[in-house]
Amino acid sequence: MRSAECSEGRIFIIRLEGGEILHEAIESFASDNNIKSATVTAVGGADRGSRLTVGPRMPLSSPVVPLMHELEAPHELTGTGTIFPNASGRPVLHMHCSCGREGNAVTGCVRAGVKVWLVMEIIMTELLGCGSKRLMDNSSGFELLVPDAD
Repeated sequence: MRSAECSEGRIFIIRLEGGEILHEAIESFASDNNIKSATVTAVGGADRGSRLTVGPRMPLSSPVVPLMHELEAPHELTGTGTIFPNASGRPVLHMHCSCGREGNAVTGCVRAGVKVWLVMEIIMTELLGCGSKRLMDNSSGFELLVPDAD
């Protein structure tokens, strides 16, 4: 286990509009507001055509090959995630969400492209005083969180 201590900074209330791509909008907001690290909670709608990473393809390989799922219609969404900078200092969102419609649900990572349907409400809490970063892990092919990488 690795860990880092930090404290809360600013808290933002954000409303995303229909058609915006969740991770792109959040990362852009973080960059524009000089947010290096944060926690993020989302609630709203995910539009038809949104894509989620829903696990690794089997058999497992190195690097990991992601399994994708595309939403066929608008879904309700709730998700939680974190923002930390990558090696070049760009804020990167890692968020998992659950999307449901008519008694069916799917859960996965939003980085494949979740498109907002109508509206999505975001609460972002800035994290101060930590040097944690997302650094490339060659065996998985992912940028993984390294607490207090500085």
